[in-house]
Amino acid sequence: MATIRSGNRPVLIVVDVQVGVVADAWQADRIVANVARCVERARAQEVPVLWVQHGDDELVVGSPAWQWVSALVPAEGEPRLQKQHNSSFEQTGLEQALAGLGATHIVLAGAATNWCIRATAYAALERGYDLTLVSDAHTTSTREAEDGLRLEAPVLIRDLNIAMTWLSYPGRVNGTATAEAVDFFRPGGTRG
Repeated sequence: MATIRSGNRPVLIVVDVQVGVVADAWQADRIVANVARCVERARAQEVPVLWVQHGDDELVVGSPAWQWVSALVPAEGEPRLQKQHNSSFEQTGLEQALAGLGATHIVLAGAATNWCIRATAYAALERGYDLTLVSDAHTTSTREAEDGLRLEAPVLIRDLNIAMTWLSYPGRVNGTATAEAVDFFRPGGTRG
C-alpha cells in the first residue's frame, strides 16, 4: 500500500512540452498557452514548478526537438529533471525533489497524454500523492494502430480526463480542473 502524503503542499509538474513532442500534437498552441497560464499562476501563488524533460534515441538530448517550446521557460531555481521513460518518477530525482519540497498535491500538465502524462498520473497516485490533472493543459497526437485503427487525439485526452475523475485510491484525492479554474491548494478540484 502507498504511503499517503499528509498535508496540503502543492506543486506544478510540467512534463515534456518540448518542440519535438508537441510538433504535431492536437491543438498544441492552445494547450501550450494553457500550460503557460498554469505556470504563471503557480509562480504568482508561490507554488513550486518542476520541469520534466524527456530524452531518448528519438528525442536526442540537446537537439532542437528536445528543447522546451519557446513559450515555456523554466525560471532560475525551478527544478529540472531529465527522464528516459514514460513515468516522470522512473529513474529520475522527482521523488527526492518532491520530498524536499514537502509536496503532497501534484498538479500535472504537459505531453503526451497517452504516454508520459498517463504514466506520471498513475505513478503519482500509486505513490500516495493527491493529483489534479489540468484537463485543458495536456495533449497528444493522433496515432494509427498496426491494424489501421485510428486513435484520435481528442478521444485519448478525453479518456484520461474521465479516468482521473472516476479513479478512486484510498486516502487520496484526484480529479481534473481547467487551467483557468485549477486550485493549487484544493487537491483534485477547482477554486470554490
